[in-house]
Amino acid sequence: MHTFSMPADIVDRVVFRRGKAHAYPALAPARTALVVVDMQNGFLMPGVAHALCDTAREIVPNINRLAGALRAAGGLVVWVLNTYTAETLQNWSHMHECLTAPGRQELRTRAMSRGTLGHQLWAGLDTDAADARIEKYRYSAFIQGSSGLEILLRSRGIDTVVITGCATNVCCESTARDAMMLNFKTIMVSDANAAATDADHARALISFYLTFGDVQSTDEVVAGLGRGAGEGRG
Repeated sequence: MHTFSMPADIVDRVVFRRGKAHAYPALAPARTALVVVDMQNGFLMPGVAHALCDTAREIVPNINRLAGALRAAGGLVVWVLNTYTAETLQNWSHMHECLTAPGRQELRTRAMSRGTLGHQLWAGLDTDAADARIEKYRYSAFIQGSSGLEILLRSRGIDTVVITGCATNVCCESTARDAMMLNFKTIMVSDANAAATDADHARALISFYLTFGDVQSTDEVVAGLGRGAGEGRG
């Protein structure tokens, strides 16, 4: 797992701007969703993954802990599935034609199409029948045309999202930034996100924390759910 602690000078800048280190110290469970991004075999399973993120397997226990805590408190868990379709190749063509090396498109197709082993959630994740599953077709789950995540959360009265998954600096950060722009209170979990390198992970969390939202550890999120347990949907 990535070893990360927010640099003191970054915390000082956030405190100067916001007046406190954590914008969301208490989380009302009924208005909170755990959004788990791309924790699929297509990223976690050697020999199957088209973009292997080894560190993502190490955050599974923390994701399971967060999911269990939020379910028990009355919140929502959402599993977001990176999904390849033929339509994606057409309406996001520059991604595949200009930003993807020859041959890698075929790897992604094999790994992330519906019905493939790569598209399935990692077996070590604790899922529940009450959880939601959402397919997404862009890095961000919230950008227009990517998924039905925003509609789902609005329908459930959710105003706070806790972002976990992989990769910290790609789909997780993109989803988190757009969540904030759509007026969701947004937290990225420092020890429940994973990237290809420690540096990629740290840079993404620092950038997000400075401007877009909060960064908390698994322990801090669980404690925040406890502090906000008496708050209803409002």
